Amino acid sequence: MTPDGRYFVVRGRLWRMSDPSLPPSCREERVRDLMQARRAVGQAKRAGDRDAEAAARRELDRAKRALGERGPVWWSDGDPDLNRRLIGNTPYADWFDALIPAPGRAERS
Repeated sequence: MTPDGRYFVVRGRLWRMSDPSLPPSCREERVRDLMQARRAVGQAKRAGDRDAEAAARRELDRAKRALGERGPVWWSDGDPDLNRRLIGNTPYADWFDALIPAPGRAERS
């Protein structure tokens, strides 16, 4: 997770975290909706039902927006949304590079 808690990193790409200000009961409900939508996408794909898949993807998007993972950002300091960007092309690049030494680079004691 980035130091400001806005993103987590997967394979060098930033993914927006859910809104930390959501009350726990609300978060739990929205996470349930998200997981249900993800299951529906998988079921529709396995069934080859494109209409059901499209509907499930709309529900998935709705759930992610309700969690704050998509749509307007949940922070208020004016920083841009860097969701799905490669971390090396963002202000987090130096922070991330410092976490794991590059191969072949000697570690300093």
